[in-house]
Amino acid sequence: MSYYPMDARRPGDLLRTHSTLKGLFRQARAVERMQALVDSVLEPAARQHCHVASYNNGLLKLLVADSQWATRIRYQQKRLVRQLQAYETFATLTKIHCKVQPPLVKNSPPVRKMRRSIVAAETLFETSQQIDDPNLRGALERLARHHRGET
Repeated sequence: MSYYPMDARRPGDLLRTHSTLKGLFRQARAVERMQALVDSVLEPAARQHCHVASYNNGLLKLLVADSQWATRIRYQQKRLVRQLQAYETFATLTKIHCKVQPPLVKNSPPVRKMRRSIVAAETLFETSQQIDDPNLRGALERLARHHRGET
């Protein structure tokens, strides 16, 4: 039995003819509109950490980056519900549920590079000359050479 793939079609044609894709696209657009409304009532700092997951039967589910933001949203829940109920989309809103979902890609902390200093190298070398322990003296001398740019 052979499988022959369908001919390639433009994305717009697929969205008009394929019912599953049409439904998914409609849901994505609805979530996008709800996100814009939620962003309008959230404090600016919380907008990047809080995303709409779904809205069903008066319950708005939000995905929040960490527990700190979830707690802040919970403290503001009454105000947020009251402000969101003013919009037709959220007319039946009664509760906001926050689910903590950390971002998939973690931002790595900035790499700190130590600046090399001649003064630091001289201080390390002078200190190493006063040390009796040969292992510690060797370590300080290597560190001093590193600061000078020697290897």
